[in-house]
Amino acid sequence: MDSKAMEAFVASQAPIYMNQAPPHMSRPSIILKLILGLIWGIIHLAISLFNIWSLLIYNLECYIISSGLLRKYRYLHLDRLKYLAIVVDSKEAKNTVKIRQLLCWLSTMGVKYICLYDIEGVLKKSFEPAMKGSRDGKAGEYLGISASISHSGHKDLVIECVSGSDGKEGIAKAASLLCSTYLNGDTHGDGKKEPTFTEADMASALKAVGCGGPEPDLLLMYGPARCHLGFPAWRLRYTEIMHMGPLKSMKYGAIVKALYNFSKKYQNYGK
Repeated sequence: MDSKAMEAFVASQAPIYMNQAPPHMSRPSIILKLILGLIWGIIHLAISLFNIWSLLIYNLECYIISSGLLRKYRYLHLDRLKYLAIVVDSKEAKNTVKIRQLLCWLSTMGVKYICLYDIEGVLKKSFEPAMKGSRDGKAGEYLGISASISHSGHKDLVIECVSGSDGKEGIAKAASLLCSTYLNGDTHGDGKKEPTFTEADMASALKAVGCGGPEPDLLLMYGPARCHLGFPAWRLRYTEIMHMGPLKSMKYGAIVKALYNFSKKYQNYGK
């Protein structure tokens, strides 16, 4: 068979093979893939509908709480909430309007002491220029940075601004201070004992380098991540952490619900 005849034969047989499934794919395998694809689509649709339904219920609940229709949320008992921490993703921390609105809401609810944190120090740069540093005279009590949040009818908040530099760098400075104190101590020489640093020593060193502070009773996390984003870990031993979602979609009712839920929690402290 010459080349022209071969080309004509191949051309005549090509449509037949194009309409057939590849040899390695049998009809049952194609049907199975179609069924699995259909099941995956149904599951994806069900999850999407569930998320939409949950979001609608959440928004409706926040609206009802904000309107004051639920009596149990009208009066918050914040006796146990001595210190509140607000952790914000650094990208969202640039939205100072939302931050000020959040502080105004918290002041309205009766919160007195707040710690603002973002890992890059955006909140420090935004709020510290308008703040005055203040420390209470009582030993061991740290009130942080006081600032006047201008809104009528509410008392001033006491605010502390913290950034990521107060985390790892703070613990490194405290450790360096403890080591230098040990090396320059009276026990210098051959009879020097092995150093024994207690938790109280570390707390004092952290306070001395400006990285100490009270442990928040409650931490509200605003951002995509469900973590504290590097907030100083030594201040979170007994802290309750709640994720509040993105800052841009924060709601008054959600904050009220979070504070109410915290007031109803009971914590067991070990000895």
